[in-house]
Amino acid sequence: MDESGLVHRAQQGDERAARELFDAYQLRTYRLALGLLGDEADAEEVAQDALTYALLNIHRFKPELSSFSTWLHTITVSRSRDKRRRKILPSISITQWLGMGNQIRDYAPGPEAHYMRREVEGGLLDALDKLSPKLREAIVLRFYADCTYKEMGEIMDCSLNTARSRLRLAIEKLRTHLGDEQVRWLATETIR
Repeated sequence: MDESGLVHRAQQGDERAARELFDAYQLRTYRLALGLLGDEADAEEVAQDALTYALLNIHRFKPELSSFSTWLHTITVSRSRDKRRRKILPSISITQWLGMGNQIRDYAPGPEAHYMRREVEGGLLDALDKLSPKLREAIVLRFYADCTYKEMGEIMDCSLNTARSRLRLAIEKLRTHLGDEQVRWLATETIR
C-alpha cells in the first residue's frame, strides 16, 4: 500500500483513496481501541469514530510531522481515553481480552509471540491487569501496536523520555510481580 499516495489523494478529495485508507486501518484501529478499552462494542465505536474523524479532517494531517498511522493512533488513544472517562470504565482484564480471541500483535507469530504465549501461562496477564492505565497504554502501544518511543510520545502526548520512563516503570512493576526471568524479553525490547 502506498500510504503517502493514498493520503495525498484523500486530501485532494478522492473518496476512493479515503475508503482504501479506512479499509487498510479499520482492523488495526479496532484492535488498538480494544486493547485500551477491553470492550468490543466500545472499541468498535471508538475505532469507527477515530477513523471517521481522521478521514473527515484529513486536510489537517501534516505528513512532515508524523506518519498517518501515528496520527491515527493518537486520535484513537484520545478517543479511547474520552470513552473511558465518559463511562468510567474499569480496566478490562487482559486475560478477558485475550479470551475474546484477540492477539497481542497484529502479525504472524515470531519468537516474541511464542515467548509471550509461555509468559501468559506464567501469570503475565494477571500482572498486566494491575498496571495503571498510563502504564498499560505504554505496554499496549509498544508491544501491541509496535510503536517507537517517538511515536509513543506523540500518541500519549508526552516527551520521548517520558514514554521510555513509562514503559520502563511498567516493566519494573511487571518484574515485581513476575520475577526477572519472566520479563527478561521485555527488558531487552526497551533498548531499541
